[in-house]
Amino acid sequence: MRSMDNRHMDNVGTPPRTYHHGNLRAALIEAGLAALEQSDLADFSLRAVAREVGVSANAAYRHFANKDDLLGAVAAEGFRRFAAQQAAAAQGAANTLNLQSATAKAYVTFAQAHPALFRLMFSRFLYASSSEDLKTAASTAFQLLLQASAQQAGVPPDSEQALMTAIANWSMVHGLSHLLLDGQLSGFGFSMDKMIEGIVCLRGQGPA
Repeated sequence: MRSMDNRHMDNVGTPPRTYHHGNLRAALIEAGLAALEQSDLADFSLRAVAREVGVSANAAYRHFANKDDLLGAVAAEGFRRFAAQQAAAAQGAANTLNLQSATAKAYVTFAQAHPALFRLMFSRFLYASSSEDLKTAASTAFQLLLQASAQQAGVPPDSEQALMTAIANWSMVHGLSHLLLDGQLSGFGFSMDKMIEGIVCLRGQGPA
């Protein structure tokens, strides 16, 4: 038979499953990522995320000051996963054109797979947040784009031409991602892969 203390713990206070989490902060971030998969930013709630993890709101507030603080951490994790996909896509590219096509597909695919997270990552949180973790994660992701763009242009990564090439490439894939998310290109009858390959080929024909 269970002790009185155990019965009391089951009926009031924090549920026992709270203590199964080795890292509550990480668990809250994972739950935040999952919440964005099921809804949008307007419905995002720190209390709801805490409830999903199985802890009280007060326990969540020990790790995140408010909803925006958690969203910043979720965005940072999004950038880390995004960067990992970009790095994986770049591996094995036989030439510059393959590299552009592979990383562009990875960019657009990430946006399609995680629309709410993608919009969050490139929203006001990127610049308004004071989180060094978020700034570092976003910078790391951009450095991958900069390195690939420098390779494409045949110039050093710290050159102005590399930066301008990166901005041009970023504008292309980011704009395409949003057009696809908003359904603006559905009437043309092209698959995502065909559009990316066509646009990358056109970019390759012009000046870097």
